[in-house]
Amino acid sequence: MKNRLNTRFIFLAILGVFVFATNFQTLHAQTAKKNKVRLKAQYVKIMDSISYLDIVATSKIEKQNIKVSNIEIIVFNELEDENIELGKIITNWKGEGKFIIENLNAIQSDSTGFYNLLFSFKGNEKFKKAKKGVSFKNADLTAKMVVKDSVNNMKARLTDSKTDTPLIEQDLTIRVQRLFGPLILGEEFNSTDDDGFITVPIEEGIPGIDGILTLEVVLNDSDDYGTVKAIVNAPIGTLIVDESTFDERTMWSSRNKTPIFLLIFPNLLILGIWGLIVYLIVNLFKISKSKSKN
Repeated sequence: MKNRLNTRFIFLAILGVFVFATNFQTLHAQTAKKNKVRLKAQYVKIMDSISYLDIVATSKIEKQNIKVSNIEIIVFNELEDENIELGKIITNWKGEGKFIIENLNAIQSDSTGFYNLLFSFKGNEKFKKAKKGVSFKNADLTAKMVVKDSVNNMKARLTDSKTDTPLIEQDLTIRVQRLFGPLILGEEFNSTDDDGFITVPIEEGIPGIDGILTLEVVLNDSDDYGTVKAIVNAPIGTLIVDESTFDERTMWSSRNKTPIFLLIFPNLLILGIWGLIVYLIVNLFKISKSKSKN
């Protein structure tokens, strides 16, 4: 009888501990502190190409800013009376995502010409929900090369797309595309005049593949218009002389391009060493044979 009571007591005690542990874990999970997510978005327009928004999600955890990856962000067209869903993105391992605007005319602007977009993250077990609003206007940037007094110049004009009015005192940058970062030409900032124009001389002697320079005129991170780029390919560069030794027999070439002397001398040394070894073995064999006869 006592054994049965002890068994029941032990069973109830184990069951109680299990229930308590389960409830404690559930309560801890429910009350665990979630981290805030910070959303950042920048509007970029490339003339005669695409428009998109670069979105970055970060969070401050234990006093360190980390990138928040693999979260879903919903993009809305924010209006006065409703929000119209435009699409979704998933952040990559860098916490970044790119939302392509297929047709800007399909998005409704407000009475002042601003396009208002809302980025929404619903939250998950680790992070709280977050929202970020971005507003921008649409601008047009045209650019072309002109020659004045035998000097090549980049001439560009910036206008508001909706009203076609020139945008004055806006800072534009002229730069050449490069593999490891663009090369800025002239002044870093060139302000547009009363007609929205800038004219910047292009210095000579800039090297380019086949003499072609890929030039960019950039309105960078404007408060109202975001980033707008116009790209011009101009045959005004200096031809790049190919000094590559890839097809020559050098110390740093591929195996099939090994210098001749490295093929001859090491092989001669190897043959000489093996010849000496064979000579010694033959002599040892002769010595042992002569001893056996004696």
